[in-house]
Order: sequence, then C-alpha cells, then structure tokens
Amino acid sequence: MKLTIGFSTCPNDTFIFDALVNGKIETEGLSFTMLLADIEELNRRAFENELDITKLSYHAYAYVSDHYVLLNSGSALGNNNGPLLISKQKIYPDELKDMKIAIPGKYTTANLLLGIAYPEAKNRIEYVFSNIEEAILSEEVDAGVIIHENRFTYKNKGLIKITDLGEYWENKTKMPIPLGCITIKRDLPLYIQQKISRVMRRSVEFALENPQESLAFVKKYAQEMDEEVMLKHIDLYVNKYSVDLGESGKAAIKTLYSEAQKNNVIPSINQQIFLS
Repeated sequence: MKLTIGFSTCPNDTFIFDALVNGKIETEGLSFTMLLADIEELNRRAFENELDITKLSYHAYAYVSDHYVLLNSGSALGNNNGPLLISKQKIYPDELKDMKIAIPGKYTTANLLLGIAYPEAKNRIEYVFSNIEEAILSEEVDAGVIIHENRFTYKNKGLIKITDLGEYWENKTKMPIPLGCITIKRDLPLYIQQKISRVMRRSVEFALENPQESLAFVKKYAQEMDEEVMLKHIDLYVNKYSVDLGESGKAAIKTLYSEAQKNNVIPSINQQIFLS
C-alpha cells in the first residue's frame, strides 16, 4: 500500500523520517510518496485533507482533529526548545500591543504560544520562518517570533530576546512544550493507522541508534545550514517524546489545548485525539 507523507525540511524531521522513506527499516508492506514543505504549508494542506500522514503544528491540529489522529511517535516536544520573541532593541511586554510582530505562520504553535502569553498583541504579520530575522533588521516589523535553527543565529545578527515563549510555558504549566506532531487520517483503516504507528516509532528509534545513517539525507535538505547548527537542531528537538509521547507528553498536549481554549484561540476539540 502506498501512502502520501508530508514533513518539513528541518533537520529534526529529515532525521527521524529518513529510515522510513528510504527503506532502512521494515515498513510492513507500506511505501510512501513524500512531500517536503514548510510547516505552515503542511498545516494548510491538512486543512484540505490532502496527505495521508503529515507533520503538523500542534496549533494547526486543533483545526483538523476531526480528520486526523495523533501518532505517539515523531512529535517535537521538550524543554528549553520553544520559540523566542525577539527584536532589534529592548521592548517591554506592555508595549507589544502597539507593535508589528512577525510570526512564522498563523497556525504555528509559536503563534499559539504568543497568543497565550500576550493575547493583547494582535498586530501579527505572517512570514516564512527563515525571513523573520531580516524583517526585524530591516524594520519591516518591530519584533518577531523565531523557531527552528534561528534560535542559534539571532544573537550573531545583533538581535535580542524579549521573551522565551517556551520558558514562559514551562514556568506556567511545569510541562514540556508541545511544538509539532505527526498525524494520520482517521478514515484509514485502524490496522493501517496502527501499522504506521509501529513503523514511525521504528524510524525514530533507528535514527537515534544510528545517527550517522541519516546525515546525508538531512544535509540534502538543510540548504546552507552550518553542520554544527544542524546537529544542535536535531539534539534540541529529537528526544524521548519523539519516540513515545508517554503520559507526560499527552498531558502537556491536553493542557496546551485547554489553555488555548480559555483564550478563545482554538475551537473546541470533540474527538479522541490520540491513536489507540
């Protein structure tokens, strides 16, 4: 059976999907047509129900939970790895309501966390995540929320941190930060969903046990990213929650949605969200 699968070009995604899409593990008779795209494009494709299996922002998942269910493996959760709100000069939190803020997509978890931390900061402008630093430097915007490898580069460009939104979340909830998830269509047969769940976990475990095996695939899509930054990126976002959400990971996800619903940021979720 051939299934469509979408994930981003970010090193953590190519690292964990390499074994699955390149035949390095037992896939139980499944094969895959892959689409690599920016996370916000993947979010939008999920709104159209396009892909059988896809990486999504946890924020976006709240809008497609009727059509997709969460896999237990492949997620990006963790500690000290959340999005950062940065600027060119010092800005105090109470000034944000009057500021133009670049975000890496309306449906990113970064934007969701910004809304939880600063609900009054309404003037948000969407950018591709890799263009946000330049938008701040050129003063197109006053501040921006950065994700992925930009965590490692913004200081070198003279930019400063206003708020670590991940730290804000962890201090508020004492839980890891849910960032990105892997989902599968609900209308696929349950035995296929469960097969994918096993294969996905096998792919993550293979990557962690054989980290050199995926480097060529990771580098192919990492563009001009410095190798040290690429490895830091993987180390930051691939961890025990990527292997299995566990009870603490699931509790963090439920809390994220509960907090977002309090702020009327997302619709109510009426489905069981975790694959049984």
